[in-house]
Amino acid sequence: MAEEGTTAAPPYSEMILEAIDGLNEKTGSSKAKISKYIESKHGDLPSDHSEQISDQLTKMKDAGEIVFAKNNYMRPDPNSPAKRSRGRPPKPKEPLPEGYVAPAPKPRGRPPKAKDGLSAKLAKAAEGLPKRRGRPPKAGGAPPKKQQKKAPAPAAGAKRGRGRPPKAKPAVAAAVGA
Repeated sequence: MAEEGTTAAPPYSEMILEAIDGLNEKTGSSKAKISKYIESKHGDLPSDHSEQISDQLTKMKDAGEIVFAKNNYMRPDPNSPAKRSRGRPPKPKEPLPEGYVAPAPKPRGRPPKAKDGLSAKLAKAAEGLPKRRGRPPKAGGAPPKKQQKKAPAPAAGAKRGRGRPPKAKPAVAAAVGA
């Protein structure tokens, strides 16, 4: 229950705008000056006053109600152009003629395959013969392959293992003077 003699403080956004207007500094007002101005005008403030001012200043700055420049807050200039977003600005759109109906948008992605096999086979037959796999043969017929020399067959019974063969070891001389 509030007493009749005290009035509730207005919202922080109103108090901040009042402080900026009341201080009327050309380069804007710092957060400390805004806080002191509010404390001098409205004595009954909560204990977390400084955190609430910081939060409200950030919200107002993000919403475009105030401008933050060189650590000072000020009201935006009504004659200044709106802040551009990142990227290239959109092209101006020409008005569409009356009665124009936009075509249906194209579906995204690859069209789905046919569910039944018969329609897929009929579609393939309509296109012509299916293509053979691999590289197509050269035009004019392929020349006969040259006779390649075949490597000599390994000795019968000796099976070659995988990989590189081991290095040949030199014969060790028998121990002299045993």
